[in-house]
Amino acid sequence: MDDDIEDNADTGVLDPEDTLEDGDPYDEGYSPPERPLEVDEFGTTPEEGREGESWEGRLARELPDVQPEEGDDLGDTEDTDGELIDDELGEFRAGRLVAADEGSGEDTDEELYASDVGIDGGAASAEEAAVHVVDDPEDY
Repeated sequence: MDDDIEDNADTGVLDPEDTLEDGDPYDEGYSPPERPLEVDEFGTTPEEGREGESWEGRLARELPDVQPEEGDDLGDTEDTDGELIDDELGEFRAGRLVAADEGSGEDTDEELYASDVGIDGGAASAEEAAVHVVDDPEDY
């Protein structure tokens, strides 16, 4: 048996012919940036390295701390949609909706009628837990 096959099988590295990448990265070459990076920065010469940078120079290069805008996290604002506390969402969870015939027999009605029979004693699915009772705005 070939030793190369055994070595690659142990490391999990695929042979080049077994990968989906076309071409050899060594054939593509490397294109350096248009100009050297940080040439204009302090400390690129031996003299600057020996002397060290002044505090004024360091502070001038500092970037100010950016304060996050209000509303980046869940629950930190109350007047937007999609927050944990949504004013358009009812406070109380809806129960199970059960048809008048309690789901037995053939459904012959053209309309769907059901009654809220309360929350089931077991654990609710995510869909059931998402349904809440919303008051009618005309009642206000």
